[in-house]
Amino acid sequence: MTSSASAPSPSTTCDPHSYGAKVDGVSKDTAAIQAAIDACEQRGGGTVKLSAGTWLSAPIVLKSNITLELDKGTTLLGSSDHQDFPAKTEFRAPGRQSLVSATDATNVSITGEGVIDGAGESWWQEARTFGDHGVMGSDHTRPRLVVFDHCRHVLVEGVTIQNSPMWQVVPYYSDDVTIRNIKVLAPQHSPNTDAIDPFSSSHVLIDHVYADVGDDNVAIKSGKANSEGPDDPSRDITITDCTFLHGHGLSIGSEIAGGAQNIRAERIHFDGTDNGIRIKANRDRGNDVSSLTFRDIDMKNVKNAIIISEYYPKILPPDPDPVQPVTRLTPHFHDIALENVTATDIVSAGAIAGLPEAPIRGVILKNVRIEAQHGLAISNADVSGKGVTVQASDGSSIIKAAGGIVTFR
Repeated sequence: MTSSASAPSPSTTCDPHSYGAKVDGVSKDTAAIQAAIDACEQRGGGTVKLSAGTWLSAPIVLKSNITLELDKGTTLLGSSDHQDFPAKTEFRAPGRQSLVSATDATNVSITGEGVIDGAGESWWQEARTFGDHGVMGSDHTRPRLVVFDHCRHVLVEGVTIQNSPMWQVVPYYSDDVTIRNIKVLAPQHSPNTDAIDPFSSSHVLIDHVYADVGDDNVAIKSGKANSEGPDDPSRDITITDCTFLHGHGLSIGSEIAGGAQNIRAERIHFDGTDNGIRIKANRDRGNDVSSLTFRDIDMKNVKNAIIISEYYPKILPPDPDPVQPVTRLTPHFHDIALENVTATDIVSAGAIAGLPEAPIRGVILKNVRIEAQHGLAISNADVSGKGVTVQASDGSSIIKAAGGIVTFR
């Protein structure tokens, strides 16, 4: 996939110092940064440049044809005052305004060698007291860090994005998005700090991303649980040459009520994540999820190598699990290919578990080698392939349950 996303013309540079920025890490520079953004927009676009130092800020809003450039040694630091992040309806659910956002914008970029830091620790502590961790639809909301809402031609390049109160980088209903050569960081046990979550977005390139976070390293989404619809799919997404340390892996779902198609992931390295490849939904949040390709993947020290399950948050079906009516939100997983996958020092090879009313079809494994304590469980799924080796130190390598069809050669 190619992307036309590129930084707007740097012919105009707007300096927040000219609007009263102090850059002392104590005074809030929100108004000065926003004034520089607005001034650049009035001139037809340009670059808002943050020089070295700590810029303390409440939420700022980017506009069309604006590049936010963070020099090396620069930190854009989110305010620790929770009241600075007003409540709003975001993604059709209760939310809060993110530190950096753009809505209905075209040609918008974040570049440079600096850091955007969400100062999430106080938010994580609050989330833990509520126990529900602020998931979509919760009354206990937290802001995301960087959100592009209904934007086109988006570029995020070079920067480090870290410590978001919740999801870190979210293209929502956006098209032509390039995210490359960035780091996304958060402590291993910080709740819901997904690195990059394309949500009902298309033509997305995630390239050379280093993600070490507390939740999904990438999670492709397209609609909340029990969505009333309509929901657009996420499609035409390419993920290449990434390194994922800690976190919950490369996920599609679980909120996938709009579906997802044409997803390609190549040359991904997992080390110490909870999961490697994970495709997840349930009867209350699914749709068509198809044409998925995972190629040249290596994993080590991962808990679950491959999870393709229509039972999220569980992995395996209950017993018994009677057939239920097919609805608009029934997940349909099909046409999924995994090629050249190596996984060592793994706890569980994983599971491929479809619903009895919507079995998983067309899973093809080619040159897949997994060394794990526990084998690969397959139920209500049609799985075929060649060059597949699953070595389980405890029990069977392949565990077939009801509806599991396995054809390896």
